Amino acid sequence: MFSFFRYLGSGCSLGDIHYNYLIGKSTAATIIPHVCETIWKKLKNIVMSEPTKGKWNEISMKFEKNSKFPNCLGALDGKHIRLIQPEHTGSLFYNYKHYFSLVLLAVADADYCFVWVDIGAFGKNSDSGIFKNSSLYKRLTEGSLDIPEPKPLVIKNKSVELPHVIVADEAFGMMENLMRPYGGRSLTHPKKIFNYRITLARRYVECTFGIMCNKWRILHRPLDVNVEFAEKIVKAICTLHNYVRMRDGYT
Repeated sequence: MFSFFRYLGSGCSLGDIHYNYLIGKSTAATIIPHVCETIWKKLKNIVMSEPTKGKWNEISMKFEKNSKFPNCLGALDGKHIRLIQPEHTGSLFYNYKHYFSLVLLAVADADYCFVWVDIGAFGKNSDSGIFKNSSLYKRLTEGSLDIPEPKPLVIKNKSVELPHVIVADEAFGMMENLMRPYGGRSLTHPKKIFNYRITLARRYVECTFGIMCNKWRILHRPLDVNVEFAEKIVKAICTLHNYVRMRDGYT
């Protein structure tokens, strides 16, 4: 386990593990993905379980308290995880930022924890395209996520029932439970205020990615492993990120 946490936490190579722990590189390349997979399977449903209606309400209340954005269930965004070009994949993993990557698409809450993740999409794909092929999109479309009923909000002295939403950037399409900012430059003052508020809510997923990368420094360099190994690394890191946040009391 020391070698596993050294590998993920420091960003050292399998060669460094070989020299420091007297473990063969091929042995390390077998053990580490096995540990990653075990962590994901054993801890995922504990630290990243599907929210109940009560949990969604807790998340919504924290977003309203911290970002002044009511009825918010989480912030959605994608992060490109750098890779050394995988063999026999052509340009599938080559992204618009001009490097090879796989995509981590995630929803984060106001405690900087992951509520939902989708890992392994090709780097060339857009966040919105990945989302439309994800389990989250399917569940939102089906209405099977146990999302709370619309909540009345007072707008201009009138009570209006509005749905609970996940917030995202302008790359994503609108849905009943997915909210994006207004597009364009010539916006009215109320629309600018709305965009500012939604930006405050969206920053939670960006900060979550930042906290994760700061702690698990293997993400500071391109992953020099095959795609399956890379996916297992990212799954384990997302799981451990939530575990550490919960253990440390979200500080």
